[in-house]
Amino acid sequence: MDNACAVVSVEVCGLKSVDTGKARTSASAETGIPAENILVAATHTHSGPAAMGFFNPREEEYLDELLKNISLAIQNAAQSMRPVVAGCASGYESTISHYRRLCADDGHVVMNWEPYPPEKIKGPLGEIDPEVGVVKIAEAEHPENTVCILFNHAGHPNVMSGDNYLISGDYPGLAMRLLEKKYGGVALFVNGAQGTMDIDGLRDRDWEGVERTGNALAAAVSETALGITLHRSVRLRSGTVKYSLPPRKISIKELAWAEHILENTGGEVHARPDGVGDDYKALLFKKLHDNESRKIDVDHTCIALDDTALISFPGELFTEIGMRIKGESPFARTLIAGLTNGEIGYVPTRKAIGEGGYAVETREAGDDAEDIVISQCLALLEKTYKM
Repeated sequence: MDNACAVVSVEVCGLKSVDTGKARTSASAETGIPAENILVAATHTHSGPAAMGFFNPREEEYLDELLKNISLAIQNAAQSMRPVVAGCASGYESTISHYRRLCADDGHVVMNWEPYPPEKIKGPLGEIDPEVGVVKIAEAEHPENTVCILFNHAGHPNVMSGDNYLISGDYPGLAMRLLEKKYGGVALFVNGAQGTMDIDGLRDRDWEGVERTGNALAAAVSETALGITLHRSVRLRSGTVKYSLPPRKISIKELAWAEHILENTGGEVHARPDGVGDDYKALLFKKLHDNESRKIDVDHTCIALDDTALISFPGELFTEIGMRIKGESPFARTLIAGLTNGEIGYVPTRKAIGEGGYAVETREAGDDAEDIVISQCLALLEKTYKM
């Protein structure tokens, strides 16, 4: 099993690396699959249980059971392995995700969920990544029997956030159910570099919106799957890299602002339908200032099937970073598996840091993160490509 790999899709907003590490280590001990070859990918649904503890305490009992079930799922898959055929293709879906960083006429950044006069918006500050990557696996002797469809698309599954209190997989969850009903087997959604992509924040924030977006994603995956040629001989390679990112430095001005806010809030944080308030940012600034010496651990795993690579990132990469990695990768097709094996938060571009805005203000990684991540990802992709 030294060359085996496993991918698990989990319907939560995010998982800490210490938690995914437990599941990966347990599964590795039981199956022989190297822990570094196991990807535990959070779909990033904003309607999942409290697995990170952003605004509510972590659901510790749920997490204990979840980590056991992740390990068991990998064990069950390892015990039911059989000869398969596989193929990959890329499609297109541009109606679900929108570029959420907008430029106001006075130059400041407006998020696409903020009710702001449309005539005062100059336009988005970037472009979306509409790619839909699909990996289809079927039984070797009966290729009409689908074993798995893994699909990758960058977006924010928060159609049902806000005043919704129901547990939901949001639109990727619906897409997975629709695909399993159509094809059989297992459908796995893996999010992408979605740090600057979001649903339309001002409409469809209800179950009808989930239906629209979930059906659109399932349709795009189905259309893409039609063009996949399944191969009996597929070359599988994998590689991994570990490193640390420098933390964000909080300025004297930012610290003074945070301490003023904390005097009024007492450290309490109130959740909002979208984004965060000054209460959250002040607490974050104080925490980052008090822990300026810490480093942010990052690991990437790259799994390659012939000329297609899937490379993980434990957080929310700005879409521009993901698209650059894709564009400079030696592989014909490269898919970014965001929010996988951890959640270190947002990693913006240097350009975005200069512009400001929600994700820039709430990041924990330092200003050099973009360059480091791109360099490490491309080096790993090159190394895996040459295997």
